Amino acid sequence: QVQLVESGGGLVQAGGSLRLSCAASGLAFSTYTMGWFRQAPPKEREFVAAIPWTGKGTYYGDSVKGRFTISRDNAKNTVFLQMNGLKPEDTADYYCAATSYYSEGAARQQDRYDFWGQGTQVTVSS
Repeated sequence: QVQLVESGGGLVQAGGSLRLSCAASGLAFSTYTMGWFRQAPPKEREFVAAIPWTGKGTYYGDSVKGRFTISRDNAKNTVFLQMNGLKPEDTADYYCAATSYYSEGAARQQDRYDFWGQGTQVTVSS
């Protein structure tokens, strides 16, 4: 059974930082592209970042580029999202997900993902 468990969310002031983690089990982690998405109801789920299993390149949504960094530790089956310079508009539930696709185009599309975590809440106060 595949499980993706996010952690690290919380309340932070604008300009602050948080580091999200996603621990994966039940899948061959090193062969999956890992992504982060976020959703702030009633908005639609939004692509945040992805890192392919190939380890070549990282992909970011325009709203987080230059502030967020995605990384992975295949030995620990964990993917991270370092979030710096947080803004109130970053407030959302953050989800990690896994896909067997590795192209940038596919990694940006939530319907290409096979497995999802339950999410962790991030709140940025102004």
